Amino acid sequence: MHFRVMSVQQFEIVLKAREQGMHLVTEEVFSQMPDLSGISAGLLHVFIQHSSASISINEWADPDVRRDLENFYAELCNNKSYFRHTAEGLDDMPSHVKASLLGSSISIPITNGRLNLGVWQGVILGEHRIRGYSRKLIVTLIH
Repeated sequence: MHFRVMSVQQFEIVLKAREQGMHLVTEEVFSQMPDLSGISAGLLHVFIQHSSASISINEWADPDVRRDLENFYAELCNNKSYFRHTAEGLDDMPSHVKASLLGSSISIPITNGRLNLGVWQGVILGEHRIRGYSRKLIVTLIH
């Protein structure tokens, strides 16, 4: 039986503030990461530290995909008369519902020094507040 010692690195990435919507942040995230060239196989885990924003993987090439996603989630979640949690405004509870539906983390395999995303996949920040804030990501690199 052979055992291999794994290396784990963890760091924080701060994304700039954005308005409400689904935003492609692949380059912003990966430009703040360490060099992956020496990693033959590993895993990158990305966790967003907010309950009113989400992180997901989806198509990056056609911006209509992000607009359509935003419109879908707005229709599904906004302006519900039964929402009681409105302490921070009318977007408060819809933001939490959208974040719950879309999720707070993603995992991306690393293969031969590259993130092994599909051809059309990119990292999407769901900013669910009308006026967004800078958002913190905790990134864990395992190899």
